[in-house]
Amino acid sequence: MIKNYIKTAFRTLTKNKGFTAINVLGLALGLATCMLIVFYVADELSYDRFNVNADRIFRVNNDIKFGGNENSYAQSPAPMAATLKSDFPEVEQVVRFRGQGGYKVKKGSQNIQEHRVIYTDPSVFSVFTLPMISGNPNKALTETHSVVITERIAQKYFNTTQAVGRVLIFNDSVLYKITGVIKNIPAQSHFNFDFFIAMTGLKESKTTSWLSSNNFNTYILLKKGADYKKLQAKMPSFLEKHAGAELQNILHLTFKDFEQDGNYFKFNFIPLKKIHLESNRVGELSANGNLQYVYIFSAIAIFILLIACVNFMNLSTARSSNRAREIGVRKVLGSPRRFLIAQFLTESIMITLAAAIIAVFAACILLPLFNQIAGKELTVTKQIIWWMVPALISIVFVIGCLAGSYPALYLSAFQPIEVLKGKTATGFKGGILRSFLVVFQFSISIFLIIGTIVIYSQLKYIQSTDLGYNRDHILIVQNSWSLGGKAKAFKQEIKQITGVQSATLTQALPTADYGNGNTVFKTPVANQKSAILTQMWPVDEDYIPTLGIKIAAGRNFSNQMPTDSSAIIINATAAKLLGFSNPLNQTLYRPMDNELKRFRPLHIIGVMKDFNFNSLRQNITPMIIYLDNDESSLSIRFNSANIPMLIGQIKSKWSAF
Repeated sequence: MIKNYIKTAFRTLTKNKGFTAINVLGLALGLATCMLIVFYVADELSYDRFNVNADRIFRVNNDIKFGGNENSYAQSPAPMAATLKSDFPEVEQVVRFRGQGGYKVKKGSQNIQEHRVIYTDPSVFSVFTLPMISGNPNKALTETHSVVITERIAQKYFNTTQAVGRVLIFNDSVLYKITGVIKNIPAQSHFNFDFFIAMTGLKESKTTSWLSSNNFNTYILLKKGADYKKLQAKMPSFLEKHAGAELQNILHLTFKDFEQDGNYFKFNFIPLKKIHLESNRVGELSANGNLQYVYIFSAIAIFILLIACVNFMNLSTARSSNRAREIGVRKVLGSPRRFLIAQFLTESIMITLAAAIIAVFAACILLPLFNQIAGKELTVTKQIIWWMVPALISIVFVIGCLAGSYPALYLSAFQPIEVLKGKTATGFKGGILRSFLVVFQFSISIFLIIGTIVIYSQLKYIQSTDLGYNRDHILIVQNSWSLGGKAKAFKQEIKQITGVQSATLTQALPTADYGNGNTVFKTPVANQKSAILTQMWPVDEDYIPTLGIKIAAGRNFSNQMPTDSSAIIINATAAKLLGFSNPLNQTLYRPMDNELKRFRPLHIIGVMKDFNFNSLRQNITPMIIYLDNDESSLSIRFNSANIPMLIGQIKSKWSAF
C-alpha cells in the first residue's frame, strides 16, 4: 500500500510540474534560511561548553558606584583569587587573566604583531580544558618568562608542534621560553588566546591592594555540589573583612558609611556558560554575543518556516478544483477517505523531502556568505551532521504532516455526487481557516518587513550619527613606539607630506577600546563626596584637531606653554558631573599613590564636546585628556585622493627611520 501511495504521489507531482516546483522551492527557501539561523543559534548557545568542568566554573564580577559614576566590570582585584581559595573550602581552584595588549614577536628577520596574548596563572590548565600536546601542564607556567602557545602558533613560527624548549623574542628585547603547546582553543570560547604568559613575571599581580588593582579577570572552580549563590551571599562580609581597613585608611570611612552616601563596591559571580550571551561588562576578554539576538533570530526562523508551510497549504487548497473530479471518481470507486488522506500526506511529505534535500545543499553553498554577514566561522562538521540528519528527518515528517493535513482533510471531504455534477463542494467549511491562514501569512510578512526597515534605520543611524569626532580620512600607523624614541621625529616628517593635515601620537583612540579609568578629586584630600570616576587618556597637542573634536569652552593644549604639562581638558559630561558653574581654571587632584596620600593638581584649560568612545548603546561617561608621551601609534588625518600613493610615501618614511 505504501509503495502504491509513493508511486501515485510521484506521478501526480511530476504531472503538475509548475505546482510542484513552486511548492518545493518555496519550502526549500524557508528551510534553508531556517537552517542557517539554526546554525547561528546553535553556535551561540555552544560557547564554553567544551570545558569538562563548565558547570562548576564561575567568573568574579565587580560592580562599583563611586564619585557620581557607576560601572560594571568583568574584572576584580589582584588578591581576590588567592583569598577566595584560602577563605572558602568550597572553592577548588582559581585562575586569573591579565591583558597587557599585543606584542611584536620575532620570526627570522620579521617582527609580527600578535594581539592574542594574555598573562595567566599556572592553574589555568586545572580550571579550563586546554589539552596540552607537549609539555607538563602542572609546571608549564611556574617560571618567569615562560609561555605556552597554541599549535597554530607553533606551526606558524617553527613549522612543528614540538616547540617546547624553543625561545620566542617579544618586542625585540624580552625572551620567553616555550614550556608547553596546547591544542587550538575552539572558536566557541569567550576567550581565544594564542600566547599564555606566566603571571609570575607581572609585578602588578603581586599587589595586595583591593581598591586600586581592579584589572584581573578572575575565575573560580567550585567543588562538586557547591552552590555559587550561597558563596555569593558571603561576599559583602568577605569584602568588608579584606578591604575594610584599606577603605578606612584611604577614605576614612567604613563600608556602611561608604554605602550610606549612595556608593557601593560589590562582587558577584556569573556561570561560565552565561558569559558569552549574558555579559557585556567593562574588561571582557573578547566581544560577547547577546541573548536577545538568539531569541530574535529563533523567532525569525520559526516565522519564515511558518510562512513556507502556510504558503504550501494555500497553494494546495487553491488548486482543489483541479483535483475535485479525481477525488470524486476515487470515492465512487470505493476509496475510503482515510486512503485519500494518506495519499495527500504522502505527496506532502515527498514535497517536503525534496525541499529539505535542496535546502541542505543551498545552506552549504550560502554558508560562506552567511559567515561573512554574521561574523562567524561556521562549518559543517561531523557533530553538526550527527544531530542535523535526524533533526531533518523529523522536520520532514512533522512539516509534511502539518502542512499537508489541512489540504488532505479539505480535499478528501468533497462529496462525490456534487463533484460529478460539476459543483465543487466546500468540504468541511474551511473558508474561515483559509482566510485566517492568508491573513496570518501576510501579517508575518508585514512584521518581518517592518523589522527589516527598523534594522536598516538603525544601521543608517550608526553610519550617519554625529559621534563627536570625525573618523573619516584618518590613517593609523600601529607600533610607532618601535622606532626607538624617534616617533616624534617620524610624526614631524609625516606632517610634511603633501595631503597630510595633522597627526597625533597616542594609543588612546575612540575606536581602540582604550579603557583607563581613574578617580580624581575636587579637593586635595581623599573625600568620596568630591570624587569623580573618569576616563583619563594620554594625548599630545595635536589630538583634538586630528580627530576633529570640538572645543566648547577654553582652549586646546599648546606646546608653547610649559604649564600645560599639568593641564587637562574635560568633556561636557565631566563638567556637568563636577558641578562647577565655570569649570575653566578650576583644579582637580589626581592621586599619585594607592594610599591617596599625595595628589597632583590638574588645571582645567578647556571643555570639549562629548564624543562617543564606547558603544552607542552606552551613555557617554566622564572623560579627561592630558598631555603625555604616548608613542604607541600614529594617527594621520589626510585630504589626499590618492591613498595608495600616500601610504607608499608613509611606508618610505617608516623604512628610512
